Amino acid sequence: MWDKDKAMNLIGKTALIPIIRVNSADTALKVADAFLDGGVNIVEVTFSVPGAIGVVETLSKEKGEEVLICTGTVLDGATVRQAILAGAEFIVSPIYSRDLIETCRRYAKPCFPGASTPTEILQAYTMGADAVKVFPCGSLGGPAYIKAVRAPLPQIPLIPTGGVNLETAEPFLRAGVFALGVGSAITDKKAIAEGRFEVITENVRKFMEVVKRVRG
Repeated sequence: MWDKDKAMNLIGKTALIPIIRVNSADTALKVADAFLDGGVNIVEVTFSVPGAIGVVETLSKEKGEEVLICTGTVLDGATVRQAILAGAEFIVSPIYSRDLIETCRRYAKPCFPGASTPTEILQAYTMGADAVKVFPCGSLGGPAYIKAVRAPLPQIPLIPTGGVNLETAEPFLRAGVFALGVGSAITDKKAIAEGRFEVITENVRKFMEVVKRVRG
C-alpha cells in the first residue's frame, strides 16, 4: 500500500509514467517487467488492455511493494473504484469529471484527469485533481503549448501525453512538466510483436537518461 504523498513524490521524482496499451494481459505483464528492468517502478495499465483489472490485480499481488501501479483510460467513478480495489494506486484519464475526481479523493489516491484548454485544466484542478494530464498534447502544440499554459497557471502540475518521444522529452521537462506520460515511444509495437521486450527496457533507460540530464 502506497500513501498518497509517497506516490506523488515518486512520480514527481521519476518524471516518467510509461503506458501499457497492448492486446493481451500476458503481454501487458511482460511489458511491465520490461519497465522494471529499465529502472522505472511505475506502470500504467490502460483499460483498453483485455483483462486490465486482472493485470492490475496480478501486479499488485506480485510486485505491489516495489511497483506503483496506475490504471489509465478510466472514464467514471465506478471504474475508479473497481481499479483501486484491484490494486491501482493512482488513476489517469483522458477526460475529467467531478465523479471521477471525487471517487479518487474518497480513496485518497492521486488522480490525473485529462484536459486540453487552460479553462478545462483549471476546472479539473479546482475540482481536486492532483495533476492534470494534458491530452492530446502533441496535437495542441507540444512543449510550446505547455510553456504557454504554465505562464498563467504555474501552480498546476501538468503531465503531457500524446506527442511525447525522445526528441520532445527534454523540451517538455524544461517547460516545467510534473511528469511525462509516454506510450508508443516506449512500448514499441513491432518489438512487442517479435517478443523483443529488451527493446522496451532500453527505451525506458533512454527516457530516464533524459530525465537525469534535465533534473540531475
